[in-house]
Amino acid sequence: MIELSRAVYDDIVYHAYGGGEAEICGVLAGTHGTDGEPSVVTDTYRAENVAETPQIRYLIDPEEQFELIEAIEEDGLDVVGFYHSHPTGPTHPSETDAARATWPDHSYVICALDGYPFVGSWRWRGDDDGFEQETVSVQGER
Repeated sequence: MIELSRAVYDDIVYHAYGGGEAEICGVLAGTHGTDGEPSVVTDTYRAENVAETPQIRYLIDPEEQFELIEAIEEDGLDVVGFYHSHPTGPTHPSETDAARATWPDHSYVICALDGYPFVGSWRWRGDDDGFEQETVSVQGER
């Protein structure tokens, strides 16, 4: 399970809407849950999508990703996972998402905007096991 604060949930959705036709992306930070414990996301760190075709792909520049991870660790937080949007795509990870996932046991949150916004999350279990959908819980006030 992954728990998102209300502010994190809202930030992901508003970031996705602000991206227009392009996918948006970023890093999720908080407490990384292991051994059945939920991950708790308290902060988002927005990244620039540098993919050649941002309407259907996302890519965080490796240097920017390294800088974001350093900032997260300096803030005393764990990298919980990553998020991106599917402006017109599916509400689940695409084949490309699976091919590019590289952080086992971390969450990959997708905000799909084809109609009403849908925020779902999947844990990457590795190349052989792929993605496993996890429950998303939103905590806090609106």
